[in-house]
Amino acid sequence: MAFDFKKEYKELYLPKTEPGIIMVPKMNFVAVRGKGNPNDESGEYSRAVKMLYALSYTLKMSPKSNYQIEGYFDYVVPPLEGFWWIPGLKGMDYNRKDLLHWIVIIRLPDFITPEDLAWAKETVQRKKKIDCTKAEFLTIEEGLCVQMMHFGAFDDEPKTIKKMHTYVEEQGYMLDFSDTRMHHEIYLSDIRKVAVENWKTVIRHPIRKP
Repeated sequence: MAFDFKKEYKELYLPKTEPGIIMVPKMNFVAVRGKGNPNDESGEYSRAVKMLYALSYTLKMSPKSNYQIEGYFDYVVPPLEGFWWIPGLKGMDYNRKDLLHWIVIIRLPDFITPEDLAWAKETVQRKKKIDCTKAEFLTIEEGLCVQMMHFGAFDDEPKTIKKMHTYVEEQGYMLDFSDTRMHHEIYLSDIRKVAVENWKTVIRHPIRKP
């Protein structure tokens, strides 16, 4: 049976619908950086997501090619994730999507190296004619965070975030947004197939002790 990160690491991908504190370990990702409204169907974000999935599935299916990855085992491609920010603003402003900057990512198994990703980029560019120049191998260690499962539309996230921030204060922590610690979302639903009220998104924010 294929290894499923969501099932094996439930604390990271399936939090409760109440806020909780978590220490997030170091992980590797394939990532694309960009800016602009993610709802623009012909925009930079849409192209980035297409690129990430093409690379992720090329790596997953590598045993079917002539390329062998040392230590490979079969796995389910992890969910899409994104870090979001507006320069000069701590937190999020859902009314100013045109100003958004983002890093959209998909987790990589530990056995995948930067060299393996370079092979996947060349393969996708050659076979699918997708420009993968902006894709990068990125290691992230988020550290101490508060997180919670959000159900519903993305624009309704402020209600969930308010609950998270109240909890942070009650537990004796403080928010710790910076140039390297940002609003983080993990997308667990295919929004093309699931009713909006049932969309599941993990929301994670950086915190620290005062």
